[in-house]
Amino acid sequence: MAGGWARDDAVNDQIEVSTAEAIARARAAAARSPQIDSATHCAECDEPIPEARRIAQPGVQLCVACQSGHDRSRRPVGGMNRRASKDALLK
Repeated sequence: MAGGWARDDAVNDQIEVSTAEAIARARAAAARSPQIDSATHCAECDEPIPEARRIAQPGVQLCVACQSGHDRSRRPVGGMNRRASKDALLK
C-alpha cells in the first residue's frame, strides 16, 4: 500500500527497479573482471581447492574459508534510498 499521490503498486515498482540495478551492477562487474584460470591451491593458506569449487566458480583463487573471511570484511554496496527522510519532508 503506497501513500499520498503514489499508485498502490509503487512500492513493488521500487523493489523491481532496485533489484534490476543490483543485477546490472553485478553483470557489469563480471564483464570487467578478467577471465583467469582457477588455482588448484588457495592463494592465502595454500590449502587445496576442491575441483567442484573450481568448476562452479571459474577463476577462483581462494578456498571457501579464506573467501568467507574476505566476504565478511567487505562493506556491502548500498542501494539508493528512494524514501524521503522525515527532515526533508518537514522543510
